Amino acid sequence: MDYEKELTKLKDLLDQAKGMKYKAEARLEQLKNMEDEIVKELDELGIKPENLEVEIERLKNDIESLVKEANELLPKDILGK
Repeated sequence: MDYEKELTKLKDLLDQAKGMKYKAEARLEQLKNMEDEIVKELDELGIKPENLEVEIERLKNDIESLVKEANELLPKDILGK
């Protein structure tokens, strides 16, 4: 067995793993910053992160209601439909 080749191979693999670790740490930091920014925006809107799903559902219902109301207000007889 060629120990020098094996050690070189292991060193290369270790360097590759370190590079992957640094990239993962940088990405994690980026994601944490994005999360902080989103939480800040939600706070400015007066929405707590734990209530986000309820707020999304409320907004979805509001949009559906407004679209329905807009469709009902369109003069369909004039538009030929």
